[in-house]
Amino acid sequence: MSSSLFSKELSYIVLLELTLAFTSYLLIKGFLKEEMNINNQIATAPAETLDSVRLEKPTVEDGAAMWELVNNSTLDQNSAYKYIMMCEFFSETCVVAKEGDKLVGFVTAFIPPEQQDVVFVWQIGVDPSQRGKGLASKILNELISREGCKDVRYVEATITPSNQASQSLFRRLAKDHDTKCEVKDCFAEELFPGDNHEEELTFRVGPLKK
Repeated sequence: MSSSLFSKELSYIVLLELTLAFTSYLLIKGFLKEEMNINNQIATAPAETLDSVRLEKPTVEDGAAMWELVNNSTLDQNSAYKYIMMCEFFSETCVVAKEGDKLVGFVTAFIPPEQQDVVFVWQIGVDPSQRGKGLASKILNELISREGCKDVRYVEATITPSNQASQSLFRRLAKDHDTKCEVKDCFAEELFPGDNHEEELTFRVGPLKK
């Protein structure tokens, strides 16, 4: 093989290697740029918050929406009248959460006549669009901050053994307020008609520091 032919082949091989190396460089550069863009988008993406949700005292006009939220969930169902009544006569110890004109959460509660230092939480409902954002905790804290709860030192509710979500909610309330969460028997299973209702346990959070 002549030296000139060998030189041409060598030059071709070197050129090919340089071309492949440059192509690889461009591919890697493009990949890194795309990955950086994705990471930037993740870093700057707005976290799911409750900034657009406002908490209010309910009015009787909210009763139907509260009933509909429960009716479309796995919560224990009550009559629409119950929610309208709670809005009318217990608005100071009930809270509704709204995003725009849509009701997205609520709590119904009352202060037992013989236990003025207790607010008893009857039901909490959160729309699926707001779950995982801490709305239930925010509603509970709004409740105990109300003027009507100024003498309240304990928050109580009855919860079934299988309702881990509600149990966690009240344990978290106790943790957030650096207080205790006591659990005791309340309503036995045989008190309920039918065969599909568990016993109810009382969860008592307090004393609250105010």
